[in-house]
Amino acid sequence: MKAAENKRAISVGIFVLIGIVILVTGIMVLGGKQKRFVKSIRVNAIFNNVGGLQSGANVWFSGVKVGTVRRIQFYGNSQVEVTMNIEEDVQQYIRKDAQAALSTDGLIGNKIVEIVGGSTNSPVVEDGDILHTKAALNTEEIMTTLQANNNNLLRVTTDAKKILDEVLKGKGVAGAVLRDSTMATRFKNTMANLQAASNSAAQVTRSLSSASGSLNQFASQLNAKGTLAHDLVSDTTIVRDLRASTARLKDVSNTAVEATTNVRRATEKLNSNNNAIGSLLNDEVVNNDLKSTIHNLETSSQKLDENMEALQHNFLFRGFFRRRAKEQAKQKSATAATAPTDTSVRK
Repeated sequence: MKAAENKRAISVGIFVLIGIVILVTGIMVLGGKQKRFVKSIRVNAIFNNVGGLQSGANVWFSGVKVGTVRRIQFYGNSQVEVTMNIEEDVQQYIRKDAQAALSTDGLIGNKIVEIVGGSTNSPVVEDGDILHTKAALNTEEIMTTLQANNNNLLRVTTDAKKILDEVLKGKGVAGAVLRDSTMATRFKNTMANLQAASNSAAQVTRSLSSASGSLNQFASQLNAKGTLAHDLVSDTTIVRDLRASTARLKDVSNTAVEATTNVRRATEKLNSNNNAIGSLLNDEVVNNDLKSTIHNLETSSQKLDENMEALQHNFLFRGFFRRRAKEQAKQKSATAATAPTDTSVRK
Protein backbone atom coordinates (compact mmCIF):
# COMPACT_ATOMS: atom_id res chain seq x y z
CA MET A 1 0.00 0.00 0.00
CA LYS A 2 2.71 2.46 0.87
CA ALA A 3 4.55 1.77 -2.37
CA ALA A 4 1.39 2.37 -4.42
CA GLU A 5 0.67 5.64 -2.58
CA ASN A 6 4.21 6.84 -3.01
CA LYS A 7 4.05 6.04 -6.71
CA ARG A 8 0.78 7.93 -7.03
CA ALA A 9 2.20 10.92 -5.12
CA ILE A 10 5.25 11.01 -7.37
CA SER A 11 3.05 10.97 -10.52
CA VAL A 12 0.87 13.78 -9.18
CA GLY A 13 3.97 15.78 -8.26
CA ILE A 14 5.40 15.33 -11.76
CA PHE A 15 2.12 16.44 -13.38
CA VAL A 16 1.92 19.46 -11.03
CA LEU A 17 5.52 20.39 -11.81
CA ILE A 18 4.88 20.11 -15.56
CA GLY A 19 1.76 22.29 -15.17
CA ILE A 20 3.72 24.89 -13.22
CA VAL A 21 6.46 24.92 -15.92
CA ILE A 22 3.85 25.29 -18.64
CA LEU A 23 2.13 28.09 -16.71
CA VAL A 24 5.37 29.97 -16.12
CA THR A 25 6.39 29.52 -19.75
CA GLY A 26 3.00 30.84 -20.96
CA ILE A 27 3.23 33.78 -18.62
CA MET A 28 6.73 34.58 -19.85
CA VAL A 29 5.70 34.24 -23.51
CA LEU A 30 2.57 36.33 -23.12
CA GLY A 31 4.40 38.83 -21.03
CA GLY A 32 7.12 39.08 -23.65
CA LYS A 33 4.56 39.68 -26.39
CA GLN A 34 2.74 42.24 -24.27
CA LYS A 35 6.03 43.90 -23.27
CA ARG A 36 5.14 43.31 -19.61
CA PHE A 37 8.70 42.75 -18.48
CA VAL A 38 10.27 45.62 -20.45
CA LYS A 39 10.72 49.11 -19.05
CA SER A 40 8.33 51.45 -20.79
CA ILE A 41 6.80 54.93 -20.71
CA ARG A 42 3.17 55.87 -21.04
CA VAL A 43 2.05 57.99 -23.97
CA ASN A 44 -1.54 59.06 -24.61
CA ALA A 45 -3.48 59.88 -27.76
CA ILE A 46 -7.06 61.20 -28.06
CA PHE A 47 -9.19 59.91 -30.99
CA ASN A 48 -12.70 60.81 -32.13
CA ASN A 49 -13.35 57.16 -33.02
CA VAL A 50 -11.11 54.17 -32.29
CA GLY A 51 -12.97 51.86 -34.72
CA GLY A 52 -12.92 48.75 -32.53
CA LEU A 53 -9.41 49.15 -31.07
CA GLN A 54 -8.91 46.95 -28.00
CA SER A 55 -6.55 46.90 -25.05
CA GLY A 56 -3.43 44.85 -25.75
CA ALA A 57 -3.30 45.92 -29.43
CA ASN A 58 0.14 46.50 -30.86
CA VAL A 59 1.77 49.91 -31.31
CA TRP A 60 4.03 50.27 -34.38
CA PHE A 61 6.64 52.86 -35.29
CA SER A 62 8.34 52.82 -38.73
CA GLY A 63 7.15 49.23 -39.24
CA VAL A 64 8.55 48.00 -35.89
CA LYS A 65 6.50 46.98 -32.86
CA VAL A 66 7.44 49.35 -30.04
CA GLY A 67 4.65 48.85 -27.49
CA THR A 68 1.06 47.90 -26.70
CA VAL A 69 -2.22 49.61 -25.90
CA ARG A 70 -2.58 49.64 -22.11
CA ARG A 71 -5.96 51.24 -21.60
CA ILE A 72 -8.89 52.72 -23.57
CA GLN A 73 -11.28 55.12 -21.86
CA PHE A 74 -13.64 57.94 -22.73
CA TYR A 75 -12.35 61.47 -22.72
CA GLY A 76 -14.49 64.58 -22.58
CA ASN A 77 -17.92 64.38 -24.24
CA SER A 78 -17.45 61.87 -27.07
CA GLN A 79 -13.72 61.36 -27.58
CA VAL A 80 -11.64 58.34 -26.58
CA GLU A 81 -8.25 58.44 -24.83
CA VAL A 82 -5.84 55.64 -25.64
CA THR A 83 -2.96 54.99 -23.24
CA MET A 84 0.06 53.20 -24.76
CA ASN A 85 3.13 51.60 -23.26
CA ILE A 86 6.21 52.52 -25.33
CA GLU A 87 9.59 50.84 -24.78
CA GLU A 88 12.23 53.11 -23.29
CA ASP A 89 14.77 51.85 -25.88
CA VAL A 90 12.84 53.50 -28.72
CA GLN A 91 11.89 56.64 -26.79
CA GLN A 92 14.82 58.53 -28.32
CA TYR A 93 13.45 57.98 -31.85
CA ILE A 94 9.90 59.24 -31.21
CA ARG A 95 9.45 63.01 -31.21
CA LYS A 96 6.84 65.18 -29.56
CA ASP A 97 5.45 66.31 -32.95
CA ALA A 98 4.83 62.72 -34.08
CA GLN A 99 1.25 61.66 -34.84
CA ALA A 100 -0.72 58.58 -33.78
CA ALA A 101 -3.03 57.00 -36.39
CA LEU A 102 -5.31 53.98 -36.36
CA SER A 103 -4.45 51.23 -38.81
CA THR A 104 -5.01 47.52 -39.35
CA ASP A 105 -2.65 44.57 -39.23
CA GLY A 106 -3.15 43.69 -42.90
CA LEU A 107 -6.23 44.42 -45.01
CA ILE A 108 -8.82 43.02 -42.58
CA GLY A 109 -6.61 42.30 -39.56
CA ASN A 110 -6.79 43.56 -35.99
CA LYS A 111 -6.71 47.25 -35.21
CA ILE A 112 -3.34 48.70 -34.26
CA VAL A 113 -1.92 52.12 -33.42
CA GLU A 114 0.79 53.44 -35.75
CA ILE A 115 3.04 56.34 -34.78
CA VAL A 116 4.20 58.33 -37.84
CA GLY A 117 6.12 61.48 -38.57
CA GLY A 118 8.21 63.57 -36.25
CA SER A 119 11.13 65.90 -36.99
CA THR A 120 14.62 65.83 -35.55
CA ASN A 121 14.27 69.46 -34.45
CA SER A 122 11.57 68.50 -31.97
CA PRO A 123 12.52 67.01 -28.55
CA VAL A 124 11.94 63.35 -27.76
CA VAL A 125 8.65 62.20 -26.29
CA GLU A 126 8.41 61.88 -22.50
CA ASP A 127 6.30 59.91 -20.06
CA GLY A 128 2.72 61.26 -19.98
CA ASP A 129 2.89 63.21 -23.25
CA ILE A 130 -0.18 63.42 -25.50
CA LEU A 131 0.48 62.83 -29.19
CA HIS A 132 -1.48 64.46 -31.97
CA THR A 133 -3.75 62.14 -33.90
CA LYS A 134 -4.07 61.64 -37.63
CA ALA A 135 -7.40 60.80 -39.23
CA ALA A 136 -7.43 57.56 -41.19
CA LEU A 137 -9.95 55.74 -43.32
CA ASN A 138 -11.78 53.00 -41.54
CA THR A 139 -12.71 49.66 -43.03
CA GLU A 140 -16.29 50.66 -43.75
CA GLU A 141 -15.20 53.72 -45.75
CA ILE A 142 -12.72 51.60 -47.70
CA MET A 143 -15.37 49.01 -48.46
CA THR A 144 -17.82 51.75 -49.52
CA THR A 145 -15.23 53.19 -51.87
CA LEU A 146 -14.46 49.75 -53.29
CA GLN A 147 -18.17 49.12 -53.82
CA ALA A 148 -18.56 52.42 -55.68
CA ASN A 149 -15.53 51.57 -57.84
CA ASN A 150 -16.99 48.13 -58.57
CA ASN A 151 -20.28 49.71 -59.67
CA ASN A 152 -18.46 52.16 -61.94
CA LEU A 153 -16.38 49.33 -63.40
CA LEU A 154 -19.55 47.31 -64.03
CA ARG A 155 -21.15 50.22 -65.90
CA VAL A 156 -18.00 50.76 -67.95
CA THR A 157 -17.76 47.11 -68.96
CA THR A 158 -21.48 47.05 -69.82
CA ASP A 159 -21.13 50.13 -72.05
CA ALA A 160 -18.03 48.67 -73.65
CA LYS A 161 -19.92 45.43 -74.39
CA LYS A 162 -22.74 47.40 -76.03
CA ILE A 163 -20.29 49.36 -78.15
CA LEU A 164 -18.52 46.20 -79.27
CA ASP A 165 -21.85 44.59 -80.19
CA GLU A 166 -22.81 47.61 -82.32
CA VAL A 167 -19.38 47.62 -83.96
CA LEU A 168 -19.66 43.92 -84.81
CA LYS A 169 -23.10 44.57 -86.30
CA GLY A 170 -21.62 47.23 -88.59
CA LYS A 171 -23.16 50.25 -86.88
CA GLY A 172 -21.35 53.53 -86.61
CA VAL A 173 -18.10 54.63 -88.20
CA ALA A 174 -16.01 51.95 -86.51
CA GLY A 175 -18.42 49.21 -87.66
CA ALA A 176 -18.43 50.60 -91.18
CA VAL A 177 -14.64 50.63 -91.25
CA LEU A 178 -14.50 47.01 -90.06
CA ARG A 179 -17.20 45.61 -92.34
CA ASP A 180 -17.28 47.97 -95.35
CA SER A 181 -14.39 47.43 -97.76
CA THR A 182 -14.91 50.85 -99.33
CA MET A 183 -14.51 52.56 -95.99
CA ALA A 184 -11.44 50.44 -95.29
CA THR A 185 -9.93 51.52 -98.63
CA ARG A 186 -10.65 55.16 -97.88
CA PHE A 187 -9.13 54.77 -94.45
CA LYS A 188 -5.99 53.28 -96.00
CA ASN A 189 -5.82 56.17 -98.48
CA THR A 190 -6.22 58.63 -95.64
CA MET A 191 -3.39 56.97 -93.74
CA ALA A 192 -1.24 57.07 -96.89
CA ASN A 193 -1.97 60.79 -97.26
CA LEU A 194 -1.09 61.32 -93.61
CA GLN A 195 2.17 59.46 -94.17
CA ALA A 196 2.93 61.66 -97.20
CA ALA A 197 2.12 64.76 -95.16
CA SER A 198 4.41 63.48 -92.42
CA ASN A 199 7.23 62.99 -94.93
CA SER A 200 6.66 66.51 -96.26
CA ALA A 201 6.78 67.85 -92.72
CA ALA A 202 10.04 65.97 -92.17
CA GLN A 203 11.50 67.53 -95.34
CA VAL A 204 10.40 70.96 -94.18
CA THR A 205 12.04 70.27 -90.83
CA ARG A 206 15.29 69.28 -92.55
CA SER A 207 15.08 72.43 -94.69
CA LEU A 208 14.59 74.50 -91.58
CA SER A 209 17.57 72.75 -90.00
CA SER A 210 19.76 73.57 -93.01
CA ALA A 211 18.46 77.13 -92.96
CA SER A 212 19.35 77.29 -89.28
CA GLY A 213 22.85 76.08 -90.14
CA SER A 214 23.13 78.80 -92.80
CA LEU A 215 21.98 81.38 -90.29
CA ASN A 216 24.57 80.14 -87.81
CA GLN A 217 27.25 80.38 -90.49
CA PHE A 218 26.12 83.90 -91.37
CA ALA A 219 26.15 84.82 -87.69
CA SER A 220 29.70 83.49 -87.37
CA GLN A 221 30.70 85.61 -90.37
CA LEU A 222 29.11 88.61 -88.72
CA ASN A 223 31.23 87.95 -85.64
CA ALA A 224 34.45 87.51 -87.68
CA LYS A 225 36.53 90.68 -87.60
CA GLY A 226 37.75 92.14 -90.89
CA THR A 227 34.76 91.02 -92.96
CA LEU A 228 32.38 93.43 -94.66
CA ALA A 229 29.40 92.07 -92.75
CA HIS A 230 31.16 92.59 -89.39
CA ASP A 231 32.22 96.10 -90.40
CA LEU A 232 28.68 96.95 -91.48
CA VAL A 233 27.35 95.78 -88.13
CA SER A 234 30.04 97.14 -85.79
CA ASP A 235 31.75 100.08 -87.58
CA THR A 236 29.78 103.27 -87.01
CA THR A 237 31.85 105.19 -89.58
CA ILE A 238 30.79 102.89 -92.42
CA VAL A 239 27.19 103.10 -91.29
CA ARG A 240 27.41 106.90 -91.21
CA ASP A 241 28.95 106.95 -94.72
CA LEU A 242 26.26 104.61 -95.98
CA ARG A 243 23.61 106.87 -94.56
CA ALA A 244 25.24 109.91 -96.21
CA SER A 245 25.49 108.05 -99.53
CA THR A 246 21.87 107.01 -99.23
CA ALA A 247 20.88 110.63 -98.60
CA ARG A 248 22.86 111.79 -101.65
CA LEU A 249 21.31 109.06 -103.79
CA LYS A 250 17.92 110.19 -102.57
CA ASP A 251 18.75 113.79 -103.57
CA VAL A 252 19.97 112.63 -107.01
CA SER A 253 16.82 110.58 -107.39
CA ASN A 254 14.69 113.61 -106.50
CA THR A 255 16.68 115.73 -108.98
CA ALA A 256 16.20 113.10 -111.69
CA VAL A 257 12.49 113.08 -110.96
CA GLU A 258 12.35 116.87 -111.24
CA ALA A 259 14.36 116.78 -114.52
CA THR A 260 12.04 114.11 -115.87
CA THR A 261 9.07 116.24 -114.90
CA ASN A 262 10.57 119.30 -116.63
CA VAL A 263 11.33 117.29 -119.79
CA ARG A 264 7.78 115.98 -119.78
CA ARG A 265 6.42 119.51 -119.41
CA ALA A 266 8.70 120.79 -122.20
CA THR A 267 7.61 117.93 -124.43
CA GLU A 268 3.99 118.78 -123.70
CA LYS A 269 4.67 122.41 -124.64
CA LEU A 270 6.45 121.32 -127.85
CA ASN A 271 3.44 119.22 -128.74
CA SER A 272 1.09 122.11 -128.02
CA ASN A 273 0.14 124.85 -130.54
CA ASN A 274 -0.16 127.54 -127.85
CA ASN A 275 3.48 128.67 -128.21
CA ALA A 276 5.83 129.69 -131.02
CA ILE A 277 8.03 126.58 -131.01
CA GLY A 278 5.01 124.28 -130.76
CA SER A 279 3.37 126.14 -133.63
CA LEU A 280 6.55 125.85 -135.71
CA LEU A 281 6.72 122.11 -135.03
CA ASN A 282 3.06 121.18 -135.24
CA ASP A 283 1.13 123.86 -137.23
CA GLU A 284 1.39 123.33 -141.03
CA VAL A 285 0.07 126.84 -141.79
CA VAL A 286 2.80 128.46 -139.75
CA ASN A 287 5.37 126.19 -141.39
CA ASN A 288 4.16 127.20 -144.85
CA ASP A 289 4.23 130.89 -143.90
CA LEU A 290 7.74 130.52 -142.51
CA LYS A 291 8.89 128.75 -145.67
CA SER A 292 7.35 131.52 -147.81
CA THR A 293 9.03 134.19 -145.69
CA ILE A 294 12.41 132.49 -146.00
CA HIS A 295 11.90 132.16 -149.76
CA ASN A 296 11.01 135.85 -150.02
CA LEU A 297 14.09 136.75 -147.97
CA GLU A 298 16.29 134.71 -150.27
CA THR A 299 14.69 136.36 -153.32
CA SER A 300 15.08 139.84 -151.81
CA SER A 301 18.71 139.12 -150.98
CA GLN A 302 19.39 137.99 -154.51
CA LYS A 303 17.73 141.09 -155.92
CA LEU A 304 19.69 143.24 -153.47
CA ASP A 305 22.92 141.69 -154.74
CA GLU A 306 21.88 142.42 -158.29
CA ASN A 307 21.06 146.01 -157.37
CA MET A 308 24.41 146.46 -155.71
CA GLU A 309 26.15 145.03 -158.75
CA ALA A 310 24.19 147.48 -160.93
CA LEU A 311 25.15 150.41 -158.63
CA GLN A 312 28.82 149.49 -158.92
CA HIS A 313 28.60 149.82 -162.70
CA ASN A 314 26.60 153.05 -162.56
CA PHE A 315 28.69 156.11 -163.41
CA LEU A 316 27.24 158.02 -160.49
CA PHE A 317 28.47 155.56 -157.87
CA ARG A 318 31.48 154.15 -159.74
CA GLY A 319 33.92 156.60 -158.11
CA PHE A 320 32.67 155.69 -154.61
CA PHE A 321 33.21 152.00 -155.12
CA ARG A 322 36.67 152.55 -156.65
CA ARG A 323 37.79 154.65 -153.66
CA ARG A 324 36.50 152.00 -151.34
CA ALA A 325 38.39 149.31 -153.25
CA LYS A 326 41.61 151.33 -153.02
CA GLU A 327 41.21 151.79 -149.24
CA GLN A 328 40.69 148.09 -148.77
CA ALA A 329 43.81 147.35 -150.84
CA LYS A 330 45.87 149.76 -148.71
CA GLN A 331 44.68 148.10 -145.55
CA LYS A 332 45.64 144.69 -146.90
CA SER A 333 49.13 145.89 -147.91
CA ALA A 334 49.63 147.53 -144.50
CA THR A 335 48.63 144.33 -142.80
CA ALA A 336 51.04 142.31 -144.93
CA ALA A 337 53.91 144.71 -144.17
CA THR A 338 53.46 144.56 -140.41
CA ALA A 339 53.13 140.78 -140.22
CA PRO A 340 56.92 139.85 -140.41
CA THR A 341 57.77 142.53 -137.82
CA ASP A 342 55.33 141.04 -135.35
CA THR A 343 56.81 137.60 -135.97
CA SER A 344 60.35 138.76 -135.21
CA VAL A 345 59.18 140.46 -132.06
CA ARG A 346 57.49 137.27 -130.89
CA LYS A 347 60.69 135.31 -131.50
